Amino acid sequence: MKSFHYFSLLLLLFFSCKNDTSTNTENVPDIKPVVFEDIDHSIKPGDNFFNHVNKTWMDNAVIADDQVGVGAYRFLNIPQQELLKNILEDVSKGEHPTGSVEQLVGDFYASGMDTISINKRGIKPIQPILDRIDAIHDIKSLTEFVALQIKSGDYSMFAPYISPDQKNSSINILHVAQTGLGLPDRDYYFIEDASVTEIQKAYKTYLTRLFELVGDSNAKAQADKVYAIEKQLAQSHKTRIERRDVKANYNKMAVSELNSKHSNINWSAILKTLGAEADSIDVAQPAYYDALNTMLTSVSLNDWKLYLKANSIGSHDNMLTKPFQDASFEYSKILSGQSEQQPRDKQMVRRVDQQIGFALGQLYVKRYFNEDAKKRALDLVNNFQKVLEKRIDNLDWMSDSTKVKAKDKLYAINKKIGYPDVWRTYDAAINKGQFFENVVALRRDAYQYQLKQLNQPPNRDEWGTTPSTVTAYYNPSLNEIVFPAGILQSPYFDLHADDALNYGGIGMVIGHEFTHAFDDQGAQYDKNGNVTNWWTEEDYTKFKAKTAQIVKQYDAFTVLDSVHLKGALTVGENTADNGGIAIAYDAFKLTEQGQDTTTIGGYTPNQRFFLSIANIWRVKMREEFLRNYVANDPHSPPIWRVNGPLMNFTPFYEAFDVQPGETNYRTEEERIKIW
Repeated sequence: MKSFHYFSLLLLLFFSCKNDTSTNTENVPDIKPVVFEDIDHSIKPGDNFFNHVNKTWMDNAVIADDQVGVGAYRFLNIPQQELLKNILEDVSKGEHPTGSVEQLVGDFYASGMDTISINKRGIKPIQPILDRIDAIHDIKSLTEFVALQIKSGDYSMFAPYISPDQKNSSINILHVAQTGLGLPDRDYYFIEDASVTEIQKAYKTYLTRLFELVGDSNAKAQADKVYAIEKQLAQSHKTRIERRDVKANYNKMAVSELNSKHSNINWSAILKTLGAEADSIDVAQPAYYDALNTMLTSVSLNDWKLYLKANSIGSHDNMLTKPFQDASFEYSKILSGQSEQQPRDKQMVRRVDQQIGFALGQLYVKRYFNEDAKKRALDLVNNFQKVLEKRIDNLDWMSDSTKVKAKDKLYAINKKIGYPDVWRTYDAAINKGQFFENVVALRRDAYQYQLKQLNQPPNRDEWGTTPSTVTAYYNPSLNEIVFPAGILQSPYFDLHADDALNYGGIGMVIGHEFTHAFDDQGAQYDKNGNVTNWWTEEDYTKFKAKTAQIVKQYDAFTVLDSVHLKGALTVGENTADNGGIAIAYDAFKLTEQGQDTTTIGGYTPNQRFFLSIANIWRVKMREEFLRNYVANDPHSPPIWRVNGPLMNFTPFYEAFDVQPGETNYRTEEERIKIW
C-alpha cells in the first residue's frame, strides 16, 4: 500500500487480541465506539457495499483545488504534511550544529522557501548543464554525459539501480531497466483515445515551453523532435503487465557480452563513469537497450542533444524559477485534473520528505510517535502470522510438502514497524540560499549511498519508505514486511475504537501485506528472497488457475461507467486484498468481541468489521486522476478494493444477509478463495 489525523501514534498501544496474554491494559482509556453515520440505506450492502457505506460522504466530500483526491489511503498524507510542516517551520528558524538532522532539514526547507532568491537566479543554475550538452561531439561524449548526470540524479536514457540478485539474494548487483520516456507509460504514445491525445498535446506543449524558457527560437520544432525520439523508444518498451513477469524481466548478462552486442553504448565505459564495478548486469528489459544501441546512430547527434536538453531541464524544472514550475504544473494538471498549484510550503514539505526523509523522520517519531506503539504493533503482526499459518494448514488445494515450505517462508519474514532501527545518514552540505545546489547535493548523496551497496550483502536495516508516510509494503527480495509510523493511525487504527474497527482497518492492511508474500509475484520467491521453484508442479498449476480467476473477475469491473480495470496488472494487489480480509477476519474472531454478538450503534461485531473495511478505502478522486490511475497503478480503485474481495467472502454474505439477485451476489462456487 502506499494523512492523517492528529493522533499519530500512541495508537497501537491498545490493539488487543485475547490470545496475547502479554497485553497490558493499565492506563488504557475507555473505548468510545465509533458510530457509523450517513449510511445510505437505499443501497443494499449486497448491491454495492462501498456505496452503501460511503456514498453520502462521497456526495458531500470536496476535493481541494490543489489536490487530486480526498479521504483515506494515500490522501491521508495531506493532513500528515501539516505535522511535518510544523517540524520544518520550527527547525528552519533557529541555528543548529552543522550536519545535525535539525540543520539539514531546516536549512533545506528554508532554501526552498526562499523563492525570491530562486527567481532572481533565472536559468543560471542549469546553464552549465546545457553548455555541456552543447559541447557533446560524438556518441562517446554523449553517453559519458548521460552517465555523469545519473550521478547527480538526472536520469535520461539509462536507468541503473542496485538491489539483490534475484537468483542469489545474498548479494546486491547492478540492474538496468527500460526508461527514456516523458509520458506516464509507453501506451500513451500510441493510444488514440481523446483523453490520451489531450495528454499527448499537453506534454508537447510542455516540451515546447521548456525550450522557450531557455531561449530557443525554434522551440516547437525542437519539442517535436524530442517527442519523436521518445515515441521510437516507447516501441521497445514492455507493457506494465509484461513487466509483472518476474522471470522474463531477469536477464543477467556479462558486461563483455553486452559490449559486443551494444557497441554504441559501450557498457564498460558507462560503468567506469558511474564508478560501478561489475562484470555482469541484470538487463531487465533487453529490447529497450537493443533499440537504444541502434538509435544512437540512426538518430542524429543534434536531435539527441535536444532530447538531453529537454530531459535535463525537465529533471530540474521545479528547482528553477516560477515560469519553469508553471510549465510543469500546466502539464501535470491535465494528467491529474488538479486545478491549482500547491502552495510552496506544501511542495517543500513533500520534497524534504522525499529527499532527506530519514532525517526528518527522526524528528517526526521523536515528536509524534510513542515507543510502546512500536512494540504493540509487532505483537499484532506476530498474531496475524499465526493466523495465516492456520489458513495455510487448512488449504484444500495445496500439498503438505508445499505447505511446509510456505510456512517456512511465512516465519522467515522480517518485520519492520514504525521506523528504522538504524537511521539512514546523509553526507551532503546543505546551505540556506542555495536550493538548486542543495537538491543536487542530496541527489548525489543518494547515488553514492546506493553505489556503496554494490557487490555487498543487502542492507537489511534499510527502509524503502520514510516513517511518516501513510503506506505499508512487502519486499520479496528481502522477504520483509514494513509498516511505517504513518499508517498506524485513524481510520486504520483508533486508540478508542472497538476491535472490529481495528481488525477491519489496520488488520486488513497487515493481512494484505502478508499475502503479498504469496501473490502471483511474491509466490515465486523463496524464504531467502531467491526466485526459485519451491512449489510442486501440481500445486503451482492450481495456484495459477486461481490467480487467473482473479484476473478475469477484476477485468469485468469498471469505473467512470466504461473504463475497465486491468486484471492482469492488478492481480497481485487484488490477491492480497482478498487474502488480507480473510486473515484479518480470522484474527478478529479470536478476540472477545469477535466471539460476541452485542451490537454497537445497531450493528453486530461482524458487521462493524466489514463497515471498517469500507471506511478505510473511503476515497474520492478527480476523474482525470482516476482514469490514469486505472491505466498505470497496480492497485484497484478503492471501490473495488472493497466490493471485489467482499463478493468472494462468505462471512460478509452472512453478516449482511446478501441474497441471490443482488448485484454483487456470487454463488458459493463462484466465490474465489486462494489464501
